[in-house]
Amino acid sequence: MSISDNFDPAELAKFSDLAHRWWDTESEFRPLHQINPLRLGWIEGLVPLKGLRVLDVGCGGGILADAMARRGADVLGIDLATKALKVAQLHALEAQTEGAQYREISAEALAAEQAGRFDVVTCMEMLEHVPDPSSIVKACATLVKPGGYVFFSTINRNAKAFLFAIVGAEYILNMLPRGTHEYAKLIKPSELAGYCRASGLSLQETRGMEYNPLTRHYWLSGDSSVNYLLATQKA
Repeated sequence: MSISDNFDPAELAKFSDLAHRWWDTESEFRPLHQINPLRLGWIEGLVPLKGLRVLDVGCGGGILADAMARRGADVLGIDLATKALKVAQLHALEAQTEGAQYREISAEALAAEQAGRFDVVTCMEMLEHVPDPSSIVKACATLVKPGGYVFFSTINRNAKAFLFAIVGAEYILNMLPRGTHEYAKLIKPSELAGYCRASGLSLQETRGMEYNPLTRHYWLSGDSSVNYLLATQKA
């Protein structure tokens, strides 16, 4: 696999077709808007972002990248979904967000170009959509400076995750378009931790993310059985 082909064309098409809805808080991307303050607060609790150079891998329409820029970081968001990137760029212009830039390039290609250039790297809700997640983890580790942090979030692979994240979220509650996630592509925390160790990243913290469909409330917890986040640091 070359540094530029670790992507699934069907996955890119899936998110490109919805690109115009990224910043509609009542659209298919509503869950991302709702969890964004949680993700941002968790990251900032470990690494204050102001003045740091941050990379957001798989940035989509820029929801997290824009928020990190508004906290004073110098943010580069990268993705291979052209339409989503254009939406991110347009939003940054309309919202007059300083410090947010976007580029269409793979993590692996950027790693070959800008190794060790970032204080913080984030890769959220992306690993479960690529053919080789370990390659993305390795690229993230290459891109971050020694001592820098890399943050990941994804979905566990077990019966509960299948029931909650796929059957519940996509088919019963209609929170996400059907087919958003494929069970076989979900990643166990132990697998992701293994990818991190192999890439020189040490695990610092694991958090679970839970959702109550009655109150429509999300919160972070110690339960990583469905959605979870990992904070890692480069030696």
